[in-house]
Amino acid sequence: MREFYESPLCGRYADAEMKRIFSDDRKFSTWRKLWLLLAESEQELGIDISDGQLAQMRRHLTDIDYEVAARYEHQVRHDVMAHVLTFGDCCPTARPIIHLGATSCYVGDNTDILNMRDALLLVRRLLLNAIEALSAFASAHQALPTLAYTHFQAAQPTTVGKRACMWLNDLLFDLEQLDFQLDHLRLLGCKGATGTGASFLELFEGDEKKVELLEEKIARKLDFAACQSVSGQTYTRKADFAVLQVLSGIAQSASKFAGDVRLLCHLKEVDEPFESGQIGSSAMAYKRNPMRCERIASLSRYVMCDLQNTAITAASQWLERTLDDSANRRIAIPEAFLAVDAVLNLMINVARGMTVHEAVCRKHLQEELPFMATENILMYCVKHKGGDRQTLHEHIRRHSVEAARQVKDYGRENDLLRRILDDPIFDLTEAELTSLLDPTGFTGMAARQCRRFLDERVKPLLEENQDSLGAAAEIRV
Repeated sequence: MREFYESPLCGRYADAEMKRIFSDDRKFSTWRKLWLLLAESEQELGIDISDGQLAQMRRHLTDIDYEVAARYEHQVRHDVMAHVLTFGDCCPTARPIIHLGATSCYVGDNTDILNMRDALLLVRRLLLNAIEALSAFASAHQALPTLAYTHFQAAQPTTVGKRACMWLNDLLFDLEQLDFQLDHLRLLGCKGATGTGASFLELFEGDEKKVELLEEKIARKLDFAACQSVSGQTYTRKADFAVLQVLSGIAQSASKFAGDVRLLCHLKEVDEPFESGQIGSSAMAYKRNPMRCERIASLSRYVMCDLQNTAITAASQWLERTLDDSANRRIAIPEAFLAVDAVLNLMINVARGMTVHEAVCRKHLQEELPFMATENILMYCVKHKGGDRQTLHEHIRRHSVEAARQVKDYGRENDLLRRILDDPIFDLTEAELTSLLDPTGFTGMAARQCRRFLDERVKPLLEENQDSLGAAAEIRV
């Protein structure tokens, strides 16, 4: 029986590794680790804390009694103090020095930064795998001509691989943004109730250098280059916005990819993966809906909208601290990561299993090439047949108008080429016309652009990140 609501992000979409990062076990064991690091660093700077107290804390970093914590929180109405008291019950000798000099944000904010760093690293790994999957797809189809579209109207041809490079280019942009935020992520540190460090200055009897060293020690132990230079009680909530901006960017790229694939599925040029027993529609048994790409689009929309939560939170913080950020951030930040985790796993799955129907690509090209080829035909006939450019142009114009009328008014095949071939003014043989209609002659630099992009931008990146490749969760639903 499942009596109560559970977030679909946990129940249906996100992978286990991302869910663990934002789990209660990770959160509260990290709180205990932070209390331990604080006590260790305070001892190193001369505070009277014994090795026995630290050892007792180390023995109880993960054995969290949630029932005891819940009873304490019901009593004190304060989640951090409830866990201070619960930890103290496990560590009676260390109880007097747990949370010494700290505020709630010492454990809360620093844990959020640690979790976001781990989550960004996981997103980075998934992003690299999405890049690898699309790179393989682009390489396999780098020279395959296909009809390109502007305004979703037929335009000049491109290649399937070149189109995939457009998706890839967006992901490379996202990776650059992600790496920038990872490099600039900073702990809150331990700055006290209003960010002045007053409680720690009192603890160290006015020794300002020891207050600064305390933060430096904790940052090093957690493998951070530094803490926030200045803050109120919390780190600036613009940091949350900056991180979720990265996730929103990935969602934008994924949604664009998914939208393009959905359009191409409608055109029957590609298919996303479809398993042997999969049902496309409960009513229409013949249907093969692109549900994975639809899910990418749906979850991506959620992430893009969720970014506004962090923007409004950052804009509405009062002076040194206000608590109207807390409940929102408990939802907005983890769920953005859970959704992006699902989006990238889906994107990897689609990119690795997408099928291209080359015959349909050729068919759509052949339907439009007669119009696109007219300039080539005109030039050839002037150069090699001695034709008059203006006269030939007028004949092509009249034939094009009539061929288009036959297609639109009667649903007939485009017979423009037959009309040109039958018109003696052009003096063309079928062999000459066929040579002028080779689709590769209309794709410009597309294949070369694809090869250069993969060789110069993507390949070196993947070689540098070999250890991150090969990851992806199985699609659960």
